[in-house]
Amino acid sequence: MNEREVSLVSEWNTYANNENFSLIEKCLKLAQILEYPELSISNEIEKIKEIGVNFKNRITESKNPTYVISLLNEFLFDVEEFIGDLDDYYNPKNNFLNYVLEKRSGIPITLCVLYTEIAKYANLDLKIVGFPSHVIVKYEEEIILDPFNRGRLLELEDLQEILYQNYGESVEFEAAYLNQISDEKIIIRMLRNLKNSYTDSFAYEMASMCNKMILEILPESPDEIRDMGILEDKLENYENSMKYLNKYLEMEPNAEDVDYVLELIREVREKISQ
Repeated sequence: MNEREVSLVSEWNTYANNENFSLIEKCLKLAQILEYPELSISNEIEKIKEIGVNFKNRITESKNPTYVISLLNEFLFDVEEFIGDLDDYYNPKNNFLNYVLEKRSGIPITLCVLYTEIAKYANLDLKIVGFPSHVIVKYEEEIILDPFNRGRLLELEDLQEILYQNYGESVEFEAAYLNQISDEKIIIRMLRNLKNSYTDSFAYEMASMCNKMILEILPESPDEIRDMGILEDKLENYENSMKYLNKYLEMEPNAEDVDYVLELIREVREKISQ
């Protein structure tokens, strides 16, 4: 890493592992480090607060959670005009909360973060659910909501359909899929989204930075150690690539992708000897 990367990764470590910072603050810090160095986190928080206060002021007497949820949906998707971004879903910027606030569109994970944050202004305690391939929200255990689709109420058959669309008919619904996801896992999921998007667009330095940011939170994550080896190869840092790939094999000697990693090590070794 160059000096700037070392500084940014160190800054991220201090921020990401500090429990005094909220999920919103960490999401914005992530954006600031990766794409928006001039971003004012406090200004973005004020924008969210303004939306939250405006929502709170629309609620009069009713404290019925179902009614408040319906008001939240009307406010965010009709008044504030937030939408799920179907046209440019894989744009990495959809993982950045400031971008979502500006464009009024996003992907499931960022819309869920915003949705639950605005709900707090009505004392509505919503939880983010790390459902496979599609982050959603729940109120207690009986109300499951999809902010990406205008806060639509999801039934069991809807959840199974999401699984079918993304994994085929071999994956069946499990109750554990509706467990609340921690703030740490939300951030990691965002960073993995970003890593994949940057990799797909051949922005390997950005993908590498995302990977390093994950490793600051999960320093012994086998997947990230493997990906670090793959990315270092792409960046022609072959010695580092060998180090990470060998470490991965030591950690996961029976992994399904062992043959692939062994072949990659062979190719990297050849590059070093040239």
